[in-house]
Amino acid sequence: MVKNSEADVTAAGPAETLVGMLDAIDTMPAAAALRARSYELLGTGSPIADVGCGPGRAVAELNERGRRAIGVDMNPEMIAIARRRWPDADFRTGDAGALPFEDGEVAGYRAEKVFHEIGDPARALEEARRVLTPGGHVVLIGQDWDALVIDSADPALTRTIVHARADLVPSPRAARGYRNLLRDAGFEDVHAEAHIGVFTGELMLPLLAGLARAVHESGVITRKQRDAWIAEQADRARFDRLFLAFPVFLAFGRRP
Repeated sequence: MVKNSEADVTAAGPAETLVGMLDAIDTMPAAAALRARSYELLGTGSPIADVGCGPGRAVAELNERGRRAIGVDMNPEMIAIARRRWPDADFRTGDAGALPFEDGEVAGYRAEKVFHEIGDPARALEEARRVLTPGGHVVLIGQDWDALVIDSADPALTRTIVHARADLVPSPRAARGYRNLLRDAGFEDVHAEAHIGVFTGELMLPLLAGLARAVHESGVITRKQRDAWIAEQADRARFDRLFLAFPVFLAFGRRP
């Protein structure tokens, strides 16, 4: 896409259901702090392109900070939701590989939970460089799909599910490669940070169930294995024993 960034992150259903889950996650203190960190790294210029904007929270927050932000998403449903939520903001339908901007039109480029969905991340960064003005800042944020940590009584099956699900993502390890991707694209002053997302409640059950269902549908595990694993995770959530963690990588640089 640009995205659906978060549709695959959550393995949820319709857009409105997905947005409800995103809202619950995005209002967590750690998620809000990570977004605030990304805004700091975007420099002081405007406008800023938020690529894969989803329902538009980051665009609204940037505008509240006095920055002119433009949200871009490939999913028309997400754009429609974002426009309803933030009617005064600028949202556009577009793809990460063909952004609706002229050369050097934006001073900042931000993409969160997007690059794992792009088959050719290097091409997307070429497009990012094209639309950025010289001296403009780029910030990438994303989780590593091949590094999910899930507590389970069956660690072997859990490893199978995690790695098999990662194999269904176009670029599951893009986030761990952000630094090198930015350097290869010619960005300067490139740095990377690691943050850890930890979830222990029922909120992430749809994601976990979606992992097992996708792997079963791909033929890697049996129906019995799928159902048993989902049931275990549901029991863990019911008794406050669920544990899901994953690294979130943030990388940033400057266009020369």
